[in-house]
Amino acid sequence: MPIYHRLGKIPPKRHIQFRKDDGNLYYEELFCTAGFAGMYTNMYHIHRPTMIKEYGKVYSVAPKIVDKNNVKPFLLEGFQVPPTKDYLESRKIVFANATTYVILAAPTGKTMDYFYKNTEADELIFIHKGTGKLRTFLGNLEFGPGDYLVVPRGTIYQIEFDSEENRLFIVESRDPFFTPKRYRNNFGQLLEHSPFCERDMRLPQELESHDELGSFLMKTKKNDEIIEAVFAAHPFGVIGYDGYNFPYAFNIKDFEPITGRIHMPPTIHQNFESASSVICSFVPRLFDYHPQAIPAPYNHSNIDSDELLYYVDGEFMSRPHVKPGNITLHPAGFTHGPQPGAAEASIGKKETKEYAVMVDTFAPLMVTEEAIKIADPDYYKTWLEK
Repeated sequence: MPIYHRLGKIPPKRHIQFRKDDGNLYYEELFCTAGFAGMYTNMYHIHRPTMIKEYGKVYSVAPKIVDKNNVKPFLLEGFQVPPTKDYLESRKIVFANATTYVILAAPTGKTMDYFYKNTEADELIFIHKGTGKLRTFLGNLEFGPGDYLVVPRGTIYQIEFDSEENRLFIVESRDPFFTPKRYRNNFGQLLEHSPFCERDMRLPQELESHDELGSFLMKTKKNDEIIEAVFAAHPFGVIGYDGYNFPYAFNIKDFEPITGRIHMPPTIHQNFESASSVICSFVPRLFDYHPQAIPAPYNHSNIDSDELLYYVDGEFMSRPHVKPGNITLHPAGFTHGPQPGAAEASIGKKETKEYAVMVDTFAPLMVTEEAIKIADPDYYKTWLEK
């Protein structure tokens, strides 16, 4: 998301002396992507960000795959994922491929006693239930239901929850998330036809700037492993920064739907994109207004992408029996559409009040052990006529 942001104290030029009141230097860090060719931020630390006192445990968090060549549609009961106190332990990978992990989590711990950094993937954290604060070394973001938290890889963060009842839907992507190209002009500004604009983005505020030495546990994810290390300076010791690479928040209710006379494809709901996936937001909207319109989606087969839908709230016109927290996965090449009777029942209806998040991946998603635990084994039969 190409928006310039500045927070805290910074010098007038990059890469020059920037001194504290006592005459000592602040420590500059370039937080950059794509080598030196992508979006970046220049930040300034009170203490050296490189001081490691010791390394600790290293352990695998790789998904356990049970089906590498899935051709079967799935329905998962997402709210059956058991609540877990620890934030990282609560994250259960249900579908995965080489670039994208789909994760469900129900953390109950209100605070984290460690810092976390994912060095291999951007994270898109959708808050289904819960309120709290995303604390990062680049400032903090308050969050609540319906918020997408976009966390670029390499961001050091903690999450604080206000209560123990929290439900998260998370997409990890080794390809970074951007706003769709067709919504932007040559300068990166969102165009008039975009279903959202820069005003809808909430940027980090409340830079903490801890001037603190001690022992601070960092858990870093790399190559499907967690590596523990103890740092000598507080990770939130940034006094100021400016640039384009930072976390931000966007609420699904700020997505303005695009409608038409006849049924339009899911691409009109697109909210984010990466090189390997698209993320769409389904929100309350008027139905198609052609006099002979069928509001329910037509049968279709995604030859080149898997289609995953996470149900958030409301009544879902094409599949009435699904509930909030459910996930459906329709694999590439599998023809799917409304269950029997849904298309007929949709005729004459004027609007929908549903909320859902769709993830389409361009490489097949593999099924994990965690998915099998909460899967409806007979979902594929729901298209049979009775």
